[in-house]
Amino acid sequence: MIERFAAIAHHSQMISTFKAARNAGHSHPLGGAVRGLCIAALVASLGGCGVLAAPCRVGSAAIKMVPLVGHVAALPTDACAAVIDP
Repeated sequence: MIERFAAIAHHSQMISTFKAARNAGHSHPLGGAVRGLCIAALVASLGGCGVLAAPCRVGSAAIKMVPLVGHVAALPTDACAAVIDP
């Protein structure tokens, strides 16, 4: 039982040390640049992809469920999806 408490205390101390290092600003010097490049590469590779148009298409489908005016009101979201994924 004592070993278990000692392990929990050690784990808690390790977490505190990692949090303190992170809050002190110790990170990889290129971390932000690499993260930005990865995001830019992801966005560029998904250009013209249906994944990016999905929110427009889902919104359009939800708007089209409204009786009488749904199809007319959904025209802007349909146009949005058509621009993203022709």
